Amino acid sequence: MSDASRPSTPHIPGYLHHKSTGQARVRINGEDFYLGPYGSEASRRKYGELIAQHASGLPLDPFQTTDDEDDPGISIAVLVLGYQKHAELYYRKNGKVTDEFGCIRSALAPLTELYGTIPAGDFGPLALKAVRQKMVDSGKKCRRYINMSIGRIRRCFRWGVENELIEPAVLQKLEAIAPLMAGRTEAKDHAPRKPVPLENIELVKTKVPQRTRDMIELWLLCGARPGELVKLTAAMIDRSKDIWVAKLDDHKTVHRGKERTLYFGPKAQLILRRYIKSDETLRLFPIRRATASNAMKQACTTLGIPRFTAHWLRHTAATRIREEFGLDAVQVILGHAHANTSEIYAALNGEKAVQVARDAG
Repeated sequence: MSDASRPSTPHIPGYLHHKSTGQARVRINGEDFYLGPYGSEASRRKYGELIAQHASGLPLDPFQTTDDEDDPGISIAVLVLGYQKHAELYYRKNGKVTDEFGCIRSALAPLTELYGTIPAGDFGPLALKAVRQKMVDSGKKCRRYINMSIGRIRRCFRWGVENELIEPAVLQKLEAIAPLMAGRTEAKDHAPRKPVPLENIELVKTKVPQRTRDMIELWLLCGARPGELVKLTAAMIDRSKDIWVAKLDDHKTVHRGKERTLYFGPKAQLILRRYIKSDETLRLFPIRRATASNAMKQACTTLGIPRFTAHWLRHTAATRIREEFGLDAVQVILGHAHANTSEIYAALNGEKAVQVARDAG
């Protein structure tokens, strides 16, 4: 019989070993299906069931479980992989993945490393504390970041409950873990961020380009976030009154329904006028967000003084405004208030912000 007349043998996807998680897996139509600990009887049984379904043309679900009473359900590794796929699509802004996705992957890495092969339904508070201790022992992350990472792990399990991959009781038990407290853990704490001494700021201004000097002044005057200032265009600024106002459509907390407004008084206006172009849709400061901060850090190193960035200048501005005008002025100028608080105090804060800009900005 010639090769042309010989019947073709259907390809049967192989039973594979995913070494980084210790899971068995099978790839069907470009999709990975994780089966449980490699070499286990349960994983081989799931492999056979999936191959049978595939051969019969039935639809396949990567997170499916069987009705077998002995089936332990999906593993931690499968839960994590599913959540990361969700997070990569969810944590996006302007079509790009945000930094939060990277933080999620970092938080889930020790979870998978320690417990990737166990059933997600068997994961409990003591195991979560072991994951947290691994983070502490690494010495790479501060206490606050570790607490945030544990919150991201809980978020993974919350997604599992939401999608009926694990039972709600699993998440309820994990919620019992209290956060690490300052002074009561081996996890390190960063020193509190303090205002930058004005004499240091003046020294740095002598070592950086004119544009960076102007941006430093603006950060001190209006308390903008670094990204807010570099995205600013003349078209965004209402210049019809004595205090210029820019309502931002794209900012850090827009997804929470919050508004963000920048206020520019006489001093800030003098700086901004130098950068307004005939095409008002162009950015006033067409540089990357980190460019000015990197210039400041390099200047600090040259001068032999503690390094600071634009975020530190925002903190410096907040301290000055609070000392002179009170905490509510800080909340509106820097956009720190929660959405419901902002709504309650919107009129009062807006008026106060204009007054702050008129007197100090």
